[in-house]
Amino acid sequence: MGKNYSFLRFPHFKFRALTFSFDDGMVEDIWLVNLFKKYGLKGTFNLNSCVFDMTEEPKPNSTGRTRLSKTQLVELFKDSNMEVAVHGVHHLSLAEMPTTTMIQDVLNDRIKLENAFGGVIYGMAYANGSVSDEVVEVLKNCGIKYARTVESTLKFDIPNDWHRMPATCHYRNGKLMELTDAFLADMPNTHYIKKTPRLFYVWGHSYELREMNTFELMEEFVKKVGARDDIWYATNGEVYNYVKAFDSLVYSANERAVYNPSAIDVYLFWFGNEVLVPAGKTVDLPKFSY
Repeated sequence: MGKNYSFLRFPHFKFRALTFSFDDGMVEDIWLVNLFKKYGLKGTFNLNSCVFDMTEEPKPNSTGRTRLSKTQLVELFKDSNMEVAVHGVHHLSLAEMPTTTMIQDVLNDRIKLENAFGGVIYGMAYANGSVSDEVVEVLKNCGIKYARTVESTLKFDIPNDWHRMPATCHYRNGKLMELTDAFLADMPNTHYIKKTPRLFYVWGHSYELREMNTFELMEEFVKKVGARDDIWYATNGEVYNYVKAFDSLVYSANERAVYNPSAIDVYLFWFGNEVLVPAGKTVDLPKFSY
């Protein structure tokens, strides 16, 4: 039916979207967030709320890594346009833990983060990339809607399993700039044939900027992909919500209308036509012939 001929476009009919995911809440996040803001980028930062229970300011560990304190985290991320997500209270490898420990580590982290930052937090990244079928079921029962793995596809595909989300690549991947050129390359000029939208998903840890001396690499990448009007810059959660809104569209049996039951405006490509379907509205679709 109609859904088979309707192809996703990102907001304002953009073909490209870029999102970041960084873990652990380290002091280097300050530099990274400021860089993102400078070039209009957004990211999701996955935090361990164990620091909320510390009576003293966090200090560097044996590797020189320093976590941000609760006060610093709130100052950096609240009202920042970035997304805060779950990473487990204690950064546990969940697939190796008893079920009750899994639940406590995920749910308590979610509760502490929501208490600190407000709103509803429903995203996550797996600590140490540790995931299993049982872990996924625990996440679903804890209200987690999406979770990032440590897998890299080297592609720009939209996730089809939101609880086992891969990324395009780690920011230190040797093919980062090659992938960037492919991401920014011209889209195919076709009429009603599918034009596949591109999602560039980059992940990492900000402490690697210092340990691997890759500040210049990150800045070079951000300068190349940032401040462009042909890319939708979004958090992981915004990507999830938008794709779910697109998937929720309801098409008439005669393929002449489409209804958007979500609270998000959806942009789509329909037989050579760009169609905006406002939140909560039904719109007529352009006529076509097979």
